[in-house]
Amino acid sequence: MNEASTGQVSMSDVSKTFTLKVDGQIQTVQALKSVNFDVKQAEIVTLIGPSGCGKTTALRILMGLETASRGRVTVGGKQVHGCGYDRGLVFQHAELLPWLTAAQNVMFGLEMKGMRGEELRDTALRYLDLVGLKDAANRRPYQLSGGMKQRVGIARALAIDPEVLLMDEPFGALDAQTRETLQGELLDIQARTKKTIIFVTHDLDEAVLLADRIIVMREGSIQETIQVPLPRPRGNLGALRGTAEFAEARYRVWKALHSAEVVH
Repeated sequence: MNEASTGQVSMSDVSKTFTLKVDGQIQTVQALKSVNFDVKQAEIVTLIGPSGCGKTTALRILMGLETASRGRVTVGGKQVHGCGYDRGLVFQHAELLPWLTAAQNVMFGLEMKGMRGEELRDTALRYLDLVGLKDAANRRPYQLSGGMKQRVGIARALAIDPEVLLMDEPFGALDAQTRETLQGELLDIQARTKKTIIFVTHDLDEAVLLADRIIVMREGSIQETIQVPLPRPRGNLGALRGTAEFAEARYRVWKALHSAEVVH
């Protein structure tokens, strides 16, 4: 793999150890153990596994919010040292600033990047339009539904034009219908923007419907990497659930999650 290509991500022999103090005793927790994976440009890769398996820790290290205890992390061929505008992060909850409108929330990251004047608002409105919220630009977060807040969060992350979009269970708190709608919209946005996406989820269906590849994690290690045989564009996600290819991929993920042997 040519790491110099824009949007490509590499984690090489990455481990992460936390030190905790519990009841006066120092304990060491191994969150990640020699994790290795590459993500191609414009690929969607989902990380799935039980709570505490290390998938969110891996995402935070990719974003630069955590530092690996060992190993090397690169995005676009450049080693990750802290946060940068080459990566955008969408949280499980949108974490919008409540005193700002939807447009102003999107503008916030652009201002931090140095954008000013008419270009600032025009760019924010363009990305709100991309997620179907241009008409809600002047609403504050309390005037938005949960799904609309997540759309603003996605617009905010995309507006800085990152090479890689990192998503930490962004649809996990939403109702099933809204979740499926946003899954379809995310695939449509990715098809138009060609962003590389690394998506953390607990949901087997979501992992299969969104991903080109699924990385199954357990106990801080990669259990298995599964290629999803569903072609793109994926169109009607509801119809895809009834296909043999979806059922086969879902079963492989389920089997990997329940296997006792961890592959290093």
